[in-house]
Amino acid sequence: DELIPAAERFNLIASVDRWVVRQALEHLAHRSDSLVNPYTVTISISGNSLNDDRFLEYLIAELSARQLSPGAICFEITEIAAIANLGNVGHFMRELHARGCWFALDDFGRGLSSFQYLKNLPVDYLKIDGQIIETVASDPVSRSMVQAIASIGKAMGVRTVAERVESSEVLAELGALGVGFAQGFHIAKSQSR
Repeated sequence: DELIPAAERFNLIASVDRWVVRQALEHLAHRSDSLVNPYTVTISISGNSLNDDRFLEYLIAELSARQLSPGAICFEITEIAAIANLGNVGHFMRELHARGCWFALDDFGRGLSSFQYLKNLPVDYLKIDGQIIETVASDPVSRSMVQAIASIGKAMGVRTVAERVESSEVLAELGALGVGFAQGFHIAKSQSR
């Protein structure tokens, strides 16, 4: 809660993003079974880095130096960051998607959600905002919003993920609405290594 806002305020977030990427890629490269049993590491990227051509060049160089399975890395970006500069972000995503990276659009439904821009972004996952998910079992508007997102995701071949799932009631409702994945305290508590 304190590190990221401070890093953004003092224009250090690109350094943080680079460090996180380097650590994740080194971890994947040292997994001897990663090519046999591939898994995905999701890395959140700041809006500032999405608009930095040097950061894109850095990522391309780092990815080229390693042999990773397609989908080993999934970059998570917020919906607000994606639409803030759609042209740059689209270019960023297409370049890395072509190199086997996946993309998750985080907090979908929180901001200025528009299904139209999704047509132009190579998104693999839509992560439905937790504020909508919290009330999906009790609020007909939240239920309708989740149902619409799940339907659009299915039509586009994009997987949907519900954030902040904290009860079996909410999980059951999400299953009925066709949401493919869930994360939250009902599924598992946060863990550190």
